Amino acid sequence: MERIRAFIAIDIDKPEIVNRIVQIQKEIENINAAKMKPVEPQNLHYTIRFLGNITSEQVDEIYRILQKIDFVPFQLVVKGIGAFPSLSRPRVIWVGAGEGSEHIIDIYNHIEKGLKKLGFKPEGKQYIPHCTIFRVKFVKKKPLLSKKLMELANITFGDMEVRSVKLMRSQLTPKGPIYTTLKEITAK
Repeated sequence: MERIRAFIAIDIDKPEIVNRIVQIQKEIENINAAKMKPVEPQNLHYTIRFLGNITSEQVDEIYRILQKIDFVPFQLVVKGIGAFPSLSRPRVIWVGAGEGSEHIIDIYNHIEKGLKKLGFKPEGKQYIPHCTIFRVKFVKKKPLLSKKLMELANITFGDMEVRSVKLMRSQLTPKGPIYTTLKEITAK
């Protein structure tokens, strides 16, 4: 049986925001403090839930969960820079969410309840709406990178209207992941 590497997400596709994120990626790369891989502009998204490898039957079950989400279009402020597990020990560098993030958290909570019924284990940590912009391989100059990330901690990239949530497939290739939309729900 084919397994599909999947996640649920909200795309960042407003050109002004994407361009601003790309500018910041270059700014962070230019300090040459770490070996890291930037996320490609066309792949920028807020991860709601990483699902791992699922079956085609689960695609349909997850889609039914998504269809039960009742949300209207909302404005989301794309704001802030953070890192997992922390700014001082970054493995993943991300862009956060400001005003409007409570709507993403509501969507996440709804999805989590539905996934639990399907047998998915809860993530076990507080959900923070984020868009990964770098995967850090190793840090060469920790103080320099931490300082730069702290300088950018409250940067605002702009705001966008969220009108849909997508169930995405992630195909890993040597050139980077290729994301395709499996299912999509739109705001009411």
